[in-house]
Amino acid sequence: MKRLRPLLLLGMSLNAQAQVEEQLQYQYYDVTIATGESLRQALSQASTIRQNGQVYHAYTRWDVTWNYWWQEARDGRCRLTLSRTRLSAQVTLPRLGGGDARQRQRFAQYLQALREHELGHYRIGQAAAADIDAALLATAESPSCSELQRHANQRANAVLQRHVERERDYDRDTGHGRSQGAWLAE
Repeated sequence: MKRLRPLLLLGMSLNAQAQVEEQLQYQYYDVTIATGESLRQALSQASTIRQNGQVYHAYTRWDVTWNYWWQEARDGRCRLTLSRTRLSAQVTLPRLGGGDARQRQRFAQYLQALREHELGHYRIGQAAAADIDAALLATAESPSCSELQRHANQRANAVLQRHVERERDYDRDTGHGRSQGAWLAE
Protein backbone atom coordinates (compact mmCIF):
# COMPACT_ATOMS: atom_id res chain seq x y z
CA MET A 1 0.00 0.00 0.00
CA LYS A 2 1.37 3.41 -0.90
CA ARG A 3 1.21 6.02 1.88
CA LEU A 4 0.20 9.51 0.97
CA ARG A 5 1.07 12.49 3.14
CA PRO A 6 0.51 15.93 1.65
CA LEU A 7 1.82 18.88 3.65
CA LEU A 8 0.58 22.35 2.84
CA LEU A 9 2.30 25.62 3.80
CA LEU A 10 1.79 29.25 2.76
CA GLY A 11 4.06 32.00 1.53
CA MET A 12 6.52 30.52 -0.97
CA SER A 13 8.04 32.10 -4.09
CA LEU A 14 6.04 33.05 -7.18
CA ASN A 15 7.76 30.63 -9.60
CA ALA A 16 6.69 26.99 -9.25
CA GLN A 17 9.58 24.65 -8.49
CA ALA A 18 9.86 20.90 -8.20
CA GLN A 19 12.05 18.50 -6.32
CA VAL A 20 12.09 14.69 -6.50
CA GLU A 21 14.14 12.73 -3.97
CA GLU A 22 14.85 9.01 -4.25
CA GLN A 23 16.06 6.41 -1.80
CA LEU A 24 16.69 2.75 -2.67
CA GLN A 25 17.70 0.17 -0.08
CA TYR A 26 18.43 -3.53 -0.41
CA GLN A 27 17.43 -6.13 2.16
CA TYR A 28 18.46 -9.78 2.06
CA TYR A 29 17.25 -13.03 3.51
CA ASP A 30 19.58 -16.02 3.89
CA VAL A 31 19.14 -19.28 2.00
CA THR A 32 20.94 -22.50 2.91
CA ILE A 33 20.66 -25.56 0.68
CA ALA A 34 20.41 -28.90 2.46
CA THR A 35 21.88 -32.03 0.90
CA GLY A 36 19.57 -33.32 -1.82
CA GLU A 37 17.48 -30.14 -1.84
CA SER A 38 16.96 -28.17 -5.04
CA LEU A 39 17.76 -24.49 -5.28
CA ARG A 40 14.09 -23.73 -5.86
CA GLN A 41 13.04 -25.69 -2.78
CA ALA A 42 15.63 -23.97 -0.60
CA LEU A 43 14.62 -20.50 -1.84
CA SER A 44 10.92 -21.17 -1.39
CA GLN A 45 11.45 -22.48 2.13
CA ALA A 46 13.71 -19.58 3.17
CA SER A 47 11.76 -16.77 1.52
CA THR A 48 10.12 -14.28 3.82
CA ILE A 49 7.93 -13.00 0.97
CA ARG A 50 4.42 -14.40 0.92
CA GLN A 51 1.36 -12.83 -0.66
CA ASN A 52 -2.05 -14.27 -1.38
CA GLY A 53 -0.88 -17.79 -0.56
CA GLN A 54 2.12 -17.60 -2.91
CA VAL A 55 5.82 -17.54 -2.14
CA TYR A 56 8.08 -15.12 -4.01
CA HIS A 57 11.87 -15.09 -4.03
CA ALA A 58 12.21 -11.30 -4.37
CA TYR A 59 10.08 -8.24 -3.83
CA THR A 60 10.22 -4.49 -4.34
CA ARG A 61 8.14 -2.18 -2.21
CA TRP A 62 8.02 1.48 -3.15
CA ASP A 63 6.29 4.39 -1.54
CA VAL A 64 5.72 7.85 -2.99
CA THR A 65 4.93 10.77 -0.73
CA TRP A 66 4.53 14.39 -1.69
CA ASN A 67 4.49 17.81 -0.12
CA TYR A 68 3.54 21.06 -1.76
CA TRP A 69 3.33 24.68 -0.89
CA TRP A 70 1.10 27.40 -2.30
CA GLN A 71 0.60 31.12 -2.37
CA GLU A 72 -2.72 32.78 -1.75
CA ALA A 73 -3.54 36.04 -3.53
CA ARG A 74 -5.44 38.87 -1.81
CA ASP A 75 -8.64 37.87 -3.62
CA GLY A 76 -8.36 34.29 -2.26
CA ARG A 77 -7.10 32.69 -5.47
CA CYS A 78 -4.44 30.11 -4.79
CA ARG A 79 -1.64 28.58 -6.81
CA LEU A 80 0.94 25.94 -6.12
CA THR A 81 4.50 27.30 -5.91
CA LEU A 82 6.67 24.38 -4.81
CA SER A 83 6.42 20.61 -4.66
CA ARG A 84 8.67 17.97 -3.18
CA THR A 85 8.05 14.35 -4.03
CA ARG A 86 9.87 11.46 -2.36
CA LEU A 87 10.32 7.91 -3.54
CA SER A 88 11.55 5.38 -1.02
CA ALA A 89 11.98 1.80 -2.11
CA GLN A 90 13.22 -1.44 -0.66
CA VAL A 91 14.28 -4.43 -2.74
CA THR A 92 14.35 -7.77 -0.94
CA LEU A 93 16.56 -10.47 -2.46
CA PRO A 94 17.93 -13.87 -1.39
CA ARG A 95 21.53 -14.45 -0.30
CA LEU A 96 22.87 -17.99 -0.79
CA GLY A 97 25.00 -19.85 1.70
CA GLY A 98 26.35 -23.28 0.77
CA GLY A 99 25.37 -25.38 -2.19
CA ASP A 100 27.63 -27.01 -4.72
CA ALA A 101 29.42 -25.19 -7.55
CA ARG A 102 26.58 -25.83 -10.03
CA GLN A 103 23.95 -24.52 -7.59
CA ARG A 104 26.01 -21.42 -6.79
CA GLN A 105 26.47 -20.70 -10.50
CA ARG A 106 22.76 -21.18 -11.20
CA PHE A 107 21.91 -19.02 -8.20
CA ALA A 108 24.17 -16.21 -9.47
CA GLN A 109 22.36 -16.25 -12.84
CA TYR A 110 18.97 -16.39 -11.17
CA LEU A 111 19.84 -13.58 -8.75
CA GLN A 112 20.93 -11.35 -11.64
CA ALA A 113 17.58 -11.92 -13.38
CA LEU A 114 15.66 -11.38 -10.11
CA ARG A 115 17.52 -8.13 -9.47
CA GLU A 116 16.81 -6.88 -12.99
CA HIS A 117 13.12 -7.72 -12.62
CA GLU A 118 12.92 -5.96 -9.26
CA LEU A 119 14.69 -2.89 -10.65
CA GLY A 120 11.89 -2.78 -13.22
CA HIS A 121 9.49 -2.31 -10.30
CA TYR A 122 11.74 0.42 -8.93
CA ARG A 123 11.78 2.19 -12.30
CA ILE A 124 7.97 2.23 -12.22
CA GLY A 125 8.19 3.87 -8.80
CA GLN A 126 10.65 6.43 -10.21
CA ALA A 127 8.24 7.22 -13.03
CA ALA A 128 5.39 7.54 -10.54
CA ALA A 129 7.34 10.04 -8.43
CA ALA A 130 8.36 12.13 -11.46
CA ASP A 131 4.84 12.08 -12.91
CA ILE A 132 3.27 13.01 -9.57
CA ASP A 133 5.65 15.92 -9.19
CA ALA A 134 4.87 17.12 -12.73
CA ALA A 135 1.12 16.73 -12.11
CA LEU A 136 1.35 18.77 -8.93
CA LEU A 137 3.20 21.59 -10.65
CA ALA A 138 0.67 21.57 -13.49
CA THR A 139 -2.24 22.02 -11.08
CA ALA A 140 -4.13 25.07 -12.24
CA GLU A 141 -4.71 28.09 -10.05
CA SER A 142 -7.84 27.63 -7.96
CA PRO A 143 -10.43 30.04 -6.54
CA SER A 144 -9.39 28.94 -3.03
CA CYS A 145 -6.54 27.13 -1.33
CA SER A 146 -8.83 24.34 -0.13
CA GLU A 147 -9.88 23.74 -3.73
CA LEU A 148 -6.24 23.79 -4.83
CA GLN A 149 -5.42 21.20 -2.19
CA ARG A 150 -8.27 18.98 -3.33
CA HIS A 151 -7.28 19.24 -7.01
CA ALA A 152 -3.58 18.66 -6.35
CA ASN A 153 -4.23 15.55 -4.27
CA GLN A 154 -6.74 14.18 -6.78
CA ARG A 155 -4.19 14.62 -9.57
CA ALA A 156 -1.40 13.00 -7.58
CA ASN A 157 -3.57 10.08 -6.46
CA ALA A 158 -4.74 9.45 -10.05
CA VAL A 159 -1.13 9.33 -11.24
CA LEU A 160 -0.20 7.01 -8.38
CA GLN A 161 -3.06 4.65 -9.22
CA ARG A 162 -2.00 4.48 -12.89
CA HIS A 163 1.50 3.42 -11.83
CA VAL A 164 0.19 0.83 -9.37
CA GLU A 165 -1.77 -0.65 -12.28
CA ARG A 166 1.32 -0.41 -14.49
CA GLU A 167 3.22 -2.41 -11.90
CA ARG A 168 0.55 -5.15 -11.93
CA ASP A 169 0.74 -5.21 -15.74
CA TYR A 170 4.54 -5.49 -15.54
CA ASP A 171 4.29 -8.60 -13.35
CA ARG A 172 1.58 -10.08 -15.55
CA ASP A 173 3.48 -9.36 -18.77
CA THR A 174 6.78 -10.77 -17.47
CA GLY A 175 5.22 -13.68 -15.55
CA HIS A 176 6.68 -12.16 -12.37
CA GLY A 177 10.09 -12.11 -14.05
CA ARG A 178 9.91 -15.50 -15.72
CA SER A 179 10.31 -14.02 -19.22
CA GLN A 180 13.37 -12.14 -17.93
CA GLY A 181 15.12 -15.32 -16.76
CA ALA A 182 13.95 -15.16 -13.14
CA TRP A 183 12.70 -18.73 -13.08
CA LEU A 184 13.92 -21.98 -11.58
CA ALA A 185 12.55 -25.19 -13.07
CA GLU A 186 14.19 -27.48 -10.52
